[in-house]
Amino acid sequence: MRRNSITILKYLIFIGFFSFIGHLTIQYSYKENSDRLQINDLDYKSPEVTTIEMEQQKTGPGEHGKSIRLSPEDVAEKRRQLQSEPFSPYVSDMISLHRSLPDNRHPDCRKKKYLSKLPNVSVIIPFHNEYLSILMRTVWSILDRSPPGLVHEVILVDDFSKYCKEPLDSYVKKHFTNVRILRGTERLGLIRARILGARNATGEVLLFLDCHCEANVNWLPPLLEPIAEDYKTVVCPFIDVIDRETYNYRAQDEGMRGAFDWHFDYKRLPITEEDRKHPSEPFKSPVMAGGLFAISTKWFWELGGYDEGLEIWGGEQYELSFKIWQCGGMMVDAPCSRIGHIYGRHSPFDHDGKGNFVDKNYKRVAVVWMDEYAEYLYKRRPKCRTVDPGDVSEQKKIREKLNCKPFSWFMKEVAFDLQNYYPAVEPTPLASGKIINEDFTHREKAGRFTLQPCNDKISLQKFEYTFRKDIRLATKHVNCFDVSHSQDEALTLFGCHGQGGYQEFIYSLSTKTIFHPSTNHCLDYDSESLELFMKPCDKNISSQKWKFDNIDEAEIKKILNKEQ
Repeated sequence: MRRNSITILKYLIFIGFFSFIGHLTIQYSYKENSDRLQINDLDYKSPEVTTIEMEQQKTGPGEHGKSIRLSPEDVAEKRRQLQSEPFSPYVSDMISLHRSLPDNRHPDCRKKKYLSKLPNVSVIIPFHNEYLSILMRTVWSILDRSPPGLVHEVILVDDFSKYCKEPLDSYVKKHFTNVRILRGTERLGLIRARILGARNATGEVLLFLDCHCEANVNWLPPLLEPIAEDYKTVVCPFIDVIDRETYNYRAQDEGMRGAFDWHFDYKRLPITEEDRKHPSEPFKSPVMAGGLFAISTKWFWELGGYDEGLEIWGGEQYELSFKIWQCGGMMVDAPCSRIGHIYGRHSPFDHDGKGNFVDKNYKRVAVVWMDEYAEYLYKRRPKCRTVDPGDVSEQKKIREKLNCKPFSWFMKEVAFDLQNYYPAVEPTPLASGKIINEDFTHREKAGRFTLQPCNDKISLQKFEYTFRKDIRLATKHVNCFDVSHSQDEALTLFGCHGQGGYQEFIYSLSTKTIFHPSTNHCLDYDSESLELFMKPCDKNISSQKWKFDNIDEAEIKKILNKEQ
């Protein structure tokens, strides 16, 4: 806390100066008789330009989103903390609460103009046992990088934390006038904590964020303008990645549409060719990631808010996404709004003795919104078929009252290409079973694949080579062969995304090699460690020859569109 206090005092003068400058410049940021904010006029400096210039001059640990370099002693302390924390609070304390970030938006975003009259927002941030400097950096980034007058309030919803109480209360009371804390009297879980925040919010827009984020340059207007134009539009930012150990800030990608597979794992789809032509404009997305989005208060409550029968977390993003679309709304992603997010080792919103709450949540979503398509979920998750969803009568009344469309309409008009990537009925695998090299097979071990003696009873030795040209564990279809997360081209398991890239492999019927187009190498193994790597292809060496238990040669030729 002492280090944190010094950091806080160090930047109090800066924040006061920044707020003063922002207040002055905003007076000159509207053109007379214009309803849009002119941010690329060189005759004056807008708040956005001022923020960028001031941040470019900053120096210090973690500034400009760079990684923290640690001494050996610091590394030891960080590793000790990471054993119990989802990310490193030790490193967080080294970084300014007002650190600068790289402006990684598309260049066209810096030329955009926004409506001069935008709705104000209540930012709702649930947390449970969150570390103080991480939580406060989230809050400061919101306030530092928002135009004056748009943030009506920040509501911190404490979901029955065991710590982060008095220090948080004192800090908030000392430094903020529009930040307040709500505390649950029992564990609520993520969903009900958000509901508590929404019920106490008085802003025109509800903006839900996670408690370990950093809002980037001019992040707020792109989220609000689509809502100002149509209150039934829900807007999501681009989510960048903050490394949980080094706090390095980087772009996750340049945008994809949210989706799901029929196991209800969150997936993403490519944006359309038409949307690619307008890289700074919002584009339609079927499903939200769930943690970060803006919705008008009016539309949120017309939809009934979140389904209060949902427990803890899980399924809430599907429930809200489906009813937004099916009940007459629209959801878009805004490329010019970027927010960094720390992906922790585990969720702080644990099951808390609630049992199989995830399948129950999914069942509630399915029976209310998915019609006959619920059957595809039940086939992937058999427990959903039998679990009691509880009383869903109120949710069904909302669907009837709003005259919501069937799920078949959602699949045809909104998630129109989802079946191409995540079909409800999976095609027969091109190949399946063990992947054999002479007397060995391989399985995942401590993050790496190694060759092991074949055993028909071991489920981790059963794979499927699918029509997507990926190779996945046959048990749950969740994890696939991947090379992208390895510096030495070692084979790893990573969450299946079904879109090729580092998960695309081509099996040759003639040479028996498994070719990886992204590295232009073939699957091989080290004769001593038995670990598997991608190495330059050589069809004459036995270590690169593989065979499956079962293989459909005709279908492989058809899918790969060539004779082998």
